[in-house]
Amino acid sequence: MGKKMLLILNPRSGMMAGKRHLANVLESFCLADYDPLVYVTTGRGHATRLAAQHGGGVDLVVCLGGDGTFNEVVSGLLSAGHTTPIGYIPCGSTNDFAGSIGLKKTIPAATKAILNGDIHTYDVGMFGNRYFSYVASFGAFTHASYAASQDVKNALGHLAYVLEGIKEISKIRPWHVRFEVDDTVLEGDYIFGAVSNSTSLGGVLTLDPKAVDMNDGLLELLLVKTPRTPAELNECIRALVEQRYDSPALTFCSAGHLTVTAEPEMEWTLDGEFGGGAQQVEIRNLKDAIRIVK
Repeated sequence: MGKKMLLILNPRSGMMAGKRHLANVLESFCLADYDPLVYVTTGRGHATRLAAQHGGGVDLVVCLGGDGTFNEVVSGLLSAGHTTPIGYIPCGSTNDFAGSIGLKKTIPAATKAILNGDIHTYDVGMFGNRYFSYVASFGAFTHASYAASQDVKNALGHLAYVLEGIKEISKIRPWHVRFEVDDTVLEGDYIFGAVSNSTSLGGVLTLDPKAVDMNDGLLELLLVKTPRTPAELNECIRALVEQRYDSPALTFCSAGHLTVTAEPEMEWTLDGEFGGGAQQVEIRNLKDAIRIVK
């Protein structure tokens, strides 16, 4: 009797490559003695419901989509208490999380890696009562990940995110935010902030892989202080590009638990999807929360 597998496909992710490769992916798993149960998502939140409902009675859950779809699959599994291993075949517009953990970039290669791979555990973030796989962010560039329509993302790919980010530069406004980080309080005006477990943030910024351990029970906090002069703005940009976390323009630290207080209209994004506003929210690390086959 074959191994049971749940495959969740987002047909709209990226350039819709998952939809085009579905038959080949299924053939590969069937040849490896998997008995697949396949669902195609029809809208936001559908993958979460599918993973929660069907992800507990199978040997493997495969996500064929982008980081947003992967977030939904993880959210569904964790909310239902399932510990089923996940195979992630990335085919989104940026694939930040997939790149951070070194997944193969093509669908055939990612499929093969799942079939021949081992299980690795990774931490997950908790934003209030919601999960995020790799980043919760606010301020500049955070709208870029969801402001572009899916059709534009499909047509332009990663460039769509960059273009939306450039549009935001003229609209940058500071937010006054207070962070209670373990036993330390950080408070000030920031144009960007991210609580992450990743080396790539929103397809725009990257962190030094040497500064990020995705399975250490900690999240990384990166804050960009509001520049008061053109010289300070230039220092912000240079520090981010050169990954100089000791720059006075940046605040960078790791923590297992944070309490954030901000203006309620300050919007967050979670794994590139709109997260809404929250006047006060607790963010914490869930160590070894997910198991990924790669």
